[in-house]
Amino acid sequence: MTVAVVALAAAGCGESSKSANTGGDKESGTYSGKGIGLAYDIGGEGDQSFNDAAHAGFVKADKDFGIGGQTFEPADGESEADKAQRIENLAKQGYNPVIGVGYIYAPAIKEAAAKYPDTTFGIIDDESVTAKNVASLVFSEEQASYLAGVAAASASKTDTVGFIGGVDIPLIHKFGAGFEQGAKSVDPKVKVIKKILTSTAQEGGFSSPDKGREAANGQIEAGADVLYHAAGLSGQGVISEAAKNKVWAIGVDSDQYKQDALKEYKDYILGSATKNVDGMVYELAKSVHEGKPLSGTIRGDLKSNGVSFADSNPKYKEMTEVVEAVEKAKKDIIDGKVTVKTS
Repeated sequence: MTVAVVALAAAGCGESSKSANTGGDKESGTYSGKGIGLAYDIGGEGDQSFNDAAHAGFVKADKDFGIGGQTFEPADGESEADKAQRIENLAKQGYNPVIGVGYIYAPAIKEAAAKYPDTTFGIIDDESVTAKNVASLVFSEEQASYLAGVAAASASKTDTVGFIGGVDIPLIHKFGAGFEQGAKSVDPKVKVIKKILTSTAQEGGFSSPDKGREAANGQIEAGADVLYHAAGLSGQGVISEAAKNKVWAIGVDSDQYKQDALKEYKDYILGSATKNVDGMVYELAKSVHEGKPLSGTIRGDLKSNGVSFADSNPKYKEMTEVVEAVEKAKKDIIDGKVTVKTS
């Protein structure tokens, strides 16, 4: 079953955890779990992007429902067995739902879901696990990336734009494909430079700002004056290098213009291709709290506001032609006039 959702805004070696408040409806008998168990992806809390968006959903769910919970950081260089142990321990301890932030948790979720059929599991950015007690929280990233491409090509003065992806996986290729298609819809002759930082996540593609800076510098030297990243924590390096060279950067997952850690660079953040990870986490927690847990594939797209292009920068809003081009592209996708490629 695929559902489009209009979303509202210890376990492994070496990890740390944080608690949320508890109480509220826990004590009324309408919820019997220990709270939300949230296992972060590479980069952890503080990445100003993917993981922080999941954290925001966790915090909002606890505030609204009072169910509490724990968040868990990944350890450097941890194994698949560490992830499996983390997810299983969360279920064993009574957390519900248990959510893995990122495709890397797919094997662990599959294994734990079979052992704990009364626990609801959520996995973000993966739909390979099919079980009655698993909700696959996925997004049409290519659609938001298309809008980023339209914005980039419309704003570029050099007719050269860049895409920097964190790791060589299909998910990141979705971002790159949508971005290139969007850019070339503005001008078929625009040059799109692509760079993937690493072959595997273990090599630091999502967690190395220095790799992001180096890649950004190379693209800027090649003439790119708008850079779009889908690289997690590494994207901070992309954004800082863009700002240093006074060219535009486009953020990802969260509205990076609003992130405190990036505030010194925000004047050069044109916009962000966002996905409502926080809303998905919130909705899954809400469904479990209400005794009607979501399951199957739950997809966020432009039509459901599951993905979008954040335009918080006042300078962007002053660029009338760019804004109009992005709004037209959004409408065309929603109306079915444009189908965005995923590879």
